Amino acid sequence: MPSAPARILGIDPGLRVTGFGVIDRAGAVLAYVTSGCIRTRETAGTPERLRTILDGLAEIIRAHAPTQVVVEEVFVNVNPQSTLLLGQARGTAICASVLAGLPVAEYTAMQVKQSVVGNGHADKAQVQEMVRRLLRLPAAPSPDAADALACAICHAHGGQGLGRLATAGYRMKGGRLV
Repeated sequence: MPSAPARILGIDPGLRVTGFGVIDRAGAVLAYVTSGCIRTRETAGTPERLRTILDGLAEIIRAHAPTQVVVEEVFVNVNPQSTLLLGQARGTAICASVLAGLPVAEYTAMQVKQSVVGNGHADKAQVQEMVRRLLRLPAAPSPDAADALACAICHAHGGQGLGRLATAGYRMKGGRLV
């Protein structure tokens, strides 16, 4: 059964830079819509930065009308303060989506890289290049926008959320679809 058309907003949260990417999925065909970054002022306090992210994502949602949102999960950093701040940016991205009435899926960075590159430990340049190829872009997007687009691609390939891969007609071998 073919999957319903969807417009997917991928978000790579960050307190300084939040990447976003929007793609359309019609069956197995993916089409690039837009991508970019929401940058916060370095001199701003945390609440002001979170407001900038919230307002920016709300505007992107209004302008591009996604039907689904994907947010990258936070990894535990060596610095607990950095992890906490990243979690706040991620929570703000989820709130922007929920306030717009959109379903939110979550994937780890390793799941996203595995889905897009075929290697869960791929570097940023590999992710950028595969996103460029998969979406037939003339140039690689910025690292943060590429990560957001990769989240959207992962969701488009993976189904309706974490752990629910569309596996009809496929089998798993060594943790990979074959």
